[in-house]
Amino acid sequence: MNTFIGLIIIAAGSFGQSSSYVPINRVKDWSWENFWLTQGIFAWLIFPLLGALLAIPENNTLLGIITFAGSEVVLKTIGYGVLWGIGGLTFGLSMRYLGVALGQSLALGTCSAFGVLIPALLKGESLFQGKGLILLIGVSLAVAGIAIIGYAGSLRSKNMSDEEKRQAVKDYALKKGLLIAILAGVMSACFNLGLEAGVKQKMVELNVSSLYAGLPATLLVTIGGFITNAVYCIYQNVKNKTGKQYFYVPGKVLINNLLFCALAGMLWYSQFFGFSIGQSFLEDSAVMMAFSWGILMALNVTFSNVWGILLKEWKGVSNTTIFVLIAGLTILVFSVIFPKLV
Repeated sequence: MNTFIGLIIIAAGSFGQSSSYVPINRVKDWSWENFWLTQGIFAWLIFPLLGALLAIPENNTLLGIITFAGSEVVLKTIGYGVLWGIGGLTFGLSMRYLGVALGQSLALGTCSAFGVLIPALLKGESLFQGKGLILLIGVSLAVAGIAIIGYAGSLRSKNMSDEEKRQAVKDYALKKGLLIAILAGVMSACFNLGLEAGVKQKMVELNVSSLYAGLPATLLVTIGGFITNAVYCIYQNVKNKTGKQYFYVPGKVLINNLLFCALAGMLWYSQFFGFSIGQSFLEDSAVMMAFSWGILMALNVTFSNVWGILLKEWKGVSNTTIFVLIAGLTILVFSVIFPKLV
């Protein structure tokens, strides 16, 4: 029962994340770097800070519990966040060039594999026996499902005219998008490496509730990611002379943009809030706990493709393409429950 509750909580957060790019479409008169930085302030600073505050034990402070983790662990966690920031930055670009469905699928597939297997290897797990083998099979199923979805995306591309591609995804560019999506996936896996760096374990030693023990680590990782993204976005503001867009828009437009960026940031953060809370219900199963990152990524891909359908990115494709897409999604869903079945 605990496992089921944990999966439901993770799924709820995953649905929020997959929905986070929809509000961005309502942002007006801002360039990409403007709304990306603004939603990042909410997604990577404000909401993670609010989440981390839940972890503070009585008679303590947020600074106090983070200091307890030790400077080496804290800096290591933020460092992984800086690397993840590169993934987060290119993650947004992958959807800019490939669309929500294909862009998220490729990036999250790569992220799933690296994010699950690298921590297992660092802990000395063998990938060819016991728990390690189950993780390897689970990841392989997830990557297979994502690869099939990627194939469906290529079929869609072949059946669309250049004009149709532009209508579905304004800046569609397949080759550039593929390279960026793979880079985004590899670097995004550093988020889970940051969560595994030791801050959560220190929170447990401090008697922080297991329900919230992962939230301070999440804050530290997102701080690192914010640094990377802020540097790039400000650079783009200077280069493209778009910094004035923050201020020189009508008041109603500014309020509109801030509200939708805040909504996007809240939805994006919900995946890691739900992930941290959901993990606390998986602690009785070492395999499910180790595979939880893969579960989150598989669900993100599933829900992102649902949004891709709703946003008509798959409109007009052949029945064969739809069949391939459904087959990939089915394998992904199976990969989520596979570790619990063995």
